[in-house]
Amino acid sequence: MATLQLNLHSVTGGQRRPARRSVIRPIRCAAERQALFNRIAPVYDNLNDLLSLGRHRVWKRMAVSWSGAKEGDIVLDVCCGSGDLAFLLSEKVGINGKVIALDFSKEQLKIAASRQSERSKPCYKNIEWIEGDAMDLPFSDSSFDAATIGYGLRNVVHRKKSLEEMCRVLKPGSKVSVLDFNKSTSPLTSSLQDWMIDNVVVPVANGYGLASEYRYLKNSIKEYLSGIELEKLAFEAGFSEGKHYEIDAGFMGNLVATR
Repeated sequence: MATLQLNLHSVTGGQRRPARRSVIRPIRCAAERQALFNRIAPVYDNLNDLLSLGRHRVWKRMAVSWSGAKEGDIVLDVCCGSGDLAFLLSEKVGINGKVIALDFSKEQLKIAASRQSERSKPCYKNIEWIEGDAMDLPFSDSSFDAATIGYGLRNVVHRKKSLEEMCRVLKPGSKVSVLDFNKSTSPLTSSLQDWMIDNVVVPVANGYGLASEYRYLKNSIKEYLSGIELEKLAFEAGFSEGKHYEIDAGFMGNLVATR
């Protein structure tokens, strides 16, 4: 049975770097977000399928493809949730590769580990689940060949710090693929997003007793960054290139940044 692993001695062939204290660690706000994702963990996958009509699986495959992960690579999935991107990455890197999947929600990680134990593909055994902070990654510099973060950057308290950390742990020339809701500059798309959240997402979530947990989506998208702003933030975080792609009529977006 899969278990949560809290050591990284097998990740890069070296020792885990000493734990560092973040300069800024707003515990209260981060703790509230952590509690929210722990609460929705048991129905997270079912809701994703219902609310996107299964389309989230296509978006995630696109995100993994954009990461450039390939056979034999050591790759990182930040804010891994219940593991969708990590499983796709493991298929890319194969049995000779390694996937490190990190999240701050212990409940999400438990579900991810359970899903791993139920799957038979040999490549899925190469995934290691880590409980950790996206703003203070417990890995050495230049450790990974590729990285992904799906629906996570929008919820991180300090987005630049998180991108800086991902830039730090990536090898030169490697890419991070950042999938999330798109903060569209089109009034029509923004209005349709709002309507969908109010009239589809929240009512469906209410059926699971999670209406209040999903009402946060609208404000979190409005407080997120546009594609142009994400590209700018990637450069500020130390990446040499950054390109944002709108997908599915602009409802979703994917930033690809190269160290």
